[in-house]
Amino acid sequence: MDDDDLALPADTLAILNEFLAERSKREAEEEDRIVNQDGKEATFEENWQLSQFWYSKKTKLAVRDIVGKLLKEQTGDQEACNYRIALLSCPSLYKDIKDIYEHVSIFEYDERFAAYGNDFVHYDINCIDGNPDYLINHHKRYDLIIADPPFLSQECIGKISEIILKLQRSASKSKLIFCSGEVVEPWLTASLPVHKCNFRPEHERNLGNEFVSYANFNLDNYI
Repeated sequence: MDDDDLALPADTLAILNEFLAERSKREAEEEDRIVNQDGKEATFEENWQLSQFWYSKKTKLAVRDIVGKLLKEQTGDQEACNYRIALLSCPSLYKDIKDIYEHVSIFEYDERFAAYGNDFVHYDINCIDGNPDYLINHHKRYDLIIADPPFLSQECIGKISEIILKLQRSASKSKLIFCSGEVVEPWLTASLPVHKCNFRPEHERNLGNEFVSYANFNLDNYI
């Protein structure tokens, strides 16, 4: 077989070249936004190898409104000032929540999100194995944790649940919202005191798995 046999048809090659050119343009624009706007308005393409799938605008605004209502319940000045929110593996929520509240930490394996400065916390769920002090500077610090683990496996759910238990400020008072595929329910409810809610997160792309939400409070009352 010679090179001519391997050549793509002209129309297919044109489509491929157009796709590659558009991807290069997006990557360049992404880099410009990070550098020129100090990360606050940075936008990122999904990295499917890291199982990243961004939420739809409708879902992002719904979660933002839920957070806003939870914040309004913080009545004391000192209590409100100390309120901390952690986003675990759900970076597409960051900007909308950051728009209404300052103290938001974004826990991500993907170091592109270091563009968000001091709000970024690099983490790897696999590092929790045999290391009770992992992320110790963040232990017992967060009043609201929103998590969307990257993989729908028992191992992943168990590890991220262990991290969540360490991050929550209070086992009885900290709020938890967990978004994931419905298939994880038996592993999740065995690891965390949460129940399934009616709220169903949606993504920009249609995913094959049925996504649902879980919480340790009556989340649907805040919709």
